[in-house]
Amino acid sequence: MSSRLIGVGVGPGDPELVTVKGVNALRAADVVVVPVMDTLERGRAEATVLHYVPEEKVVRVVFALNERSDHARREAAWDAAGERVAGLLERHGAVAFATIGDPNVYSTFTYLAQTVQDLVSGTVVETVPGITAMQDLAARSGAVLTEGTEPLTLVPVTAGSAVLKDALGGPGTVVAYKFGRQAQEVARALRETGRLDDAVWGSALGLPGESIRPAADLEDGPLPYLSTLIAPARRDGTRGGKL
Repeated sequence: MSSRLIGVGVGPGDPELVTVKGVNALRAADVVVVPVMDTLERGRAEATVLHYVPEEKVVRVVFALNERSDHARREAAWDAAGERVAGLLERHGAVAFATIGDPNVYSTFTYLAQTVQDLVSGTVVETVPGITAMQDLAARSGAVLTEGTEPLTLVPVTAGSAVLKDALGGPGTVVAYKFGRQAQEVARALRETGRLDDAVWGSALGLPGESIRPAADLEDGPLPYLSTLIAPARRDGTRGGKL
């Protein structure tokens, strides 16, 4: 029988936001892989998983999670991680990979699955959706993501602040991920497009160090890398105005 690699979204950090299906997938798997940086510190995915499965079932695999400038180092890390997981699949029928947020939204799982399928013929890849940071921030801040016919645009600011500014020029809500290191540039883009006043940002959602503040505070300086921003669509306050 083919081995199964299951990408399980475990949400943005609050263990209570893991779905029932996600918990069942973690517990049913033979082993649960969690990504760690080369510093080996415990990340959000691992901390969340340990609420639901025993530590002896968890396998820590090093990834170059934040590496963007050194292409060779990133590729080497993906290869090494893929080989480690491929070895687990040769010994186990079901291997779960826990990823923060959702496994199909800017997740390391995508690259891992591609690598493993090249290494282990016949591997079946499955995913279990997870709550995203933008959903959690919307719930915690009261920001409505979409109404009626409004579009929703998700932008990783690692693509550059110009991409964000183009999105902010449109009619819908804009969500920005991974913008902490470019907080001042994001604030400038919000100000120049007239979207600063209603925007909100958050980091460490659901965790002890949680911070949720108006986007006007972005000018204070750099923020955690995994910060999330919501700039709601322009609305006139009427009920159903965008229907």
